[in-house]
Amino acid sequence: MDRQSGFFGGRRGYHHGRLKDALVEAARQLAAERGPSGFTLAEAAKLVGVTAAAPYRHFTDRNALMGELARRGFEQFADELAEAWDAGRPDPVAALRRMGEAYLAFARREPGLYAAMFGNVRTLDSPESGAAADRALDALRRAAQAVLAHYGATAGDSRALAFEIWSLSHGVAMLTVSGHLDPARAGCDPATILSGAAADIVAGAIRRALGAPDMAVPPAPPPAPPGPWGKRG
Repeated sequence: MDRQSGFFGGRRGYHHGRLKDALVEAARQLAAERGPSGFTLAEAAKLVGVTAAAPYRHFTDRNALMGELARRGFEQFADELAEAWDAGRPDPVAALRRMGEAYLAFARREPGLYAAMFGNVRTLDSPESGAAADRALDALRRAAQAVLAHYGATAGDSRALAFEIWSLSHGVAMLTVSGHLDPARAGCDPATILSGAAADIVAGAIRRALGAPDMAVPPAPPPAPPGPWGKRG
């Protein structure tokens, strides 16, 4: 990623009083390039242009820096998922599809943030980063609950369904970011793979919730026309 177009406005270096933001931005760039464990706190300081001791004004250690990066990532992630969900309009199934698109788009656009968020669960040890992650992932649970209710099923299995959708989405996102899934190759379009597999998972969850393994689940509505997150109107 071009280091001149950064997450916080895109200048190498920092203004007086913004060292913390500059270090988080450096960590985001380095995580995208090398992975969440591929750099040191001193290397983040060097990228910003400060001494190796300067980061300790804001972070006790490297894990604290990565925790702050993960917190900011999850907050942005939660906002984008909420926008994609759009209060479940026009129906929960279509809205859930948009959430899947938003999930994949976030991972592709922000590989550094995504790596920090999911690279090591210890980055969520602080109350702040843990709460941000809970908010983002709870959006998937509430969406799963709404989809089950849409088909007349109880919400009791919404947590399990949310974990299944999350696991699927994360797997597709990681394969995409690493280059294994490429829409330019036949049969390797990540959006198509995610949408089809998620539909199968949802259909199976509905059948289990209704106790009707042979029930034909109504098909999902067709994709929405182009627009922000595919929203209609």
